[in-house]
Amino acid sequence: MVRIHPTALVDSAAELADEVDIGPYCVVGPQVRIDSGTRLVSHVSVQGRTRIGRDNLIHSFCSIGAIPQDKKYAGEPTELHIGARNTIRECCTFNVGTAQDVGITRVGDDNWIMAYVHVAHDCQVGNHVVFANSTQLAGHVHVGDWTVLGGFTGVHQFVHIGAHVMAGIAAVLTQDVPPFVLLGGTPAVPHGINAEGLRRRGFSAERIAGLRRAYRLLYRQGLSLEQARARLAEQRVAQQGEAAADLGQLLDFLAASNRGIVRP
Repeated sequence: MVRIHPTALVDSAAELADEVDIGPYCVVGPQVRIDSGTRLVSHVSVQGRTRIGRDNLIHSFCSIGAIPQDKKYAGEPTELHIGARNTIRECCTFNVGTAQDVGITRVGDDNWIMAYVHVAHDCQVGNHVVFANSTQLAGHVHVGDWTVLGGFTGVHQFVHIGAHVMAGIAAVLTQDVPPFVLLGGTPAVPHGINAEGLRRRGFSAERIAGLRRAYRLLYRQGLSLEQARARLAEQRVAQQGEAAADLGQLLDFLAASNRGIVRP
């Protein structure tokens, strides 16, 4: 059964599945679809072509699905898609996409998004990420699975962040961040691999040691990016199983990077 507080304003055209809970003073627009088990705590605005999956918890004063903060936007039918089981804390802002990109802003599953976070137009956010308070993503940013961004982190438009990255408090990311890297500063620079995060996710000592070797090749041996990629490719051939997959993930990211990667 759908539960709608008497003070909430829900358009009759909105699609609400069973067990959706719309709290006091929320506003839900006509093109919104919300799946079962999702709860809007209070004072949440959900507008635009927004799709919200199952079992999300969205706290007070969030703006979900508003038009992009982009002067080029001219009312195109762009969208915001949010997955399942996300916790979105107070005063967050997620915008729909733009016609200059894929037209859809995406947030995946099982993410922990703290207060005052901004996810701009056309961002693509993976699964199991943590965005601490006041993390700010500019337009077109991609964030890989299991990434942790510390409080007040700012990410420049079009930056890609690989999986398992951890950024320290108030980091400013202006270039792409390869998977598994630990970084911080303004502008952010790498400080090794995210070993503690990897251990918590079940990476073996052997896998972590392999990633440390890869990091040294990439950052500590004075090699050009192309030279480092060639050496990493050689290492990948010599590896098997998960270790080879880790190097493959790193190599694929480096091959696709357009902005250049963060450097010490």
